[in-house]
Amino acid sequence: MKFLDQARVYIKSGQGGQGCVSFRREKYIEFGGPDGGDGGAGGDVWAEAVEGLNTLIDYRYRQHFKAARGVHGSGRNRTGPDGDGVTLKVPVGTQILDEDNETVLADMTEPGQRVLLAKGGRGGKGNAHFTTSRNQAPRISQPGEPGEERWIWLRLKLIADAGLIGLPNAGKSTLLSVVSAATPKIADYPFTTLHPNLGVVDLTPGARFVLADIPGLIEGAHEGAGIGDRFLGHVERCAMLIHLVDASGEDPAGAYAVVRGELDAYGGGLGDKPEIVVLNKIDAVDDDALDAAEAALREASGREVLRLSGVTQDGVRPLMFKVWEAVQARQADERAAKEAAIAAQRGETGWTP
Repeated sequence: MKFLDQARVYIKSGQGGQGCVSFRREKYIEFGGPDGGDGGAGGDVWAEAVEGLNTLIDYRYRQHFKAARGVHGSGRNRTGPDGDGVTLKVPVGTQILDEDNETVLADMTEPGQRVLLAKGGRGGKGNAHFTTSRNQAPRISQPGEPGEERWIWLRLKLIADAGLIGLPNAGKSTLLSVVSAATPKIADYPFTTLHPNLGVVDLTPGARFVLADIPGLIEGAHEGAGIGDRFLGHVERCAMLIHLVDASGEDPAGAYAVVRGELDAYGGGLGDKPEIVVLNKIDAVDDDALDAAEAALREASGREVLRLSGVTQDGVRPLMFKVWEAVQARQADERAAKEAAIAAQRGETGWTP
């Protein structure tokens, strides 16, 4: 299935049905009077986050979504049926933005979450509603109110616990294929990965997290160089970043600095996320070159540097357990924040003498 993480769609809710002008005229029925019914309401347009989707490819082939209009009212005080609504099913993690592609209307982060995007028009009143003591045979009714229409953007930000970043050919896809059942494309040339890949890492029973492989960055990616920084939005929700640096490269410290510069230029809080710096492909260099690369990388990053080989799987499990510890810490913080918010909503405060 082709990966698509951004789509522009047109939505329109249904117009309300028109009220009816009608009079009851039956033999032997005195003073029949007006009996025009109301029009039905127009259909609404909703968005719903569903599990099992990880791309917006459905919205490449269909961009217009229109709800049905309400049915007109009729005689004998019969109200017209409401129009059928339309629901846009999107993957969990989808942001819905206004036409300017900046204003966030909704952030679909929970399965089953529903958001009203366009309210259907109200149905018009029939002439039975306009009867008064001075006007007992009104010949007026209301038209249905128009629906809402707008263009919106759907932008998918994959929800992963940890994200793999680095220059092209740093070994990100290889590592993802080793630690999960994902099968990303792997080759010995740059930009093999053209879209993000997700994999589930199973360490032990109860120790499971989602790892995202982000296409490689090069210098100037924030200005559109290479494949740009479009896919960095997928790591905005990650608990931490795993920064892979190729040990066999000419300048590991420079490679690290290039990617960090692109993260800072992108913004979105990526530069402040917890980071594990990993020297990858240690099986491809000798010990002296490896020690020199590690020392330079430690000085450039100011962090502890882990050694790893995706091919021989040396150092892979310790890295994954370290990531799991960070994921657990973030989950604990999120639970505490959610509980505090619920308590504040209920007006619960700690007791003080």
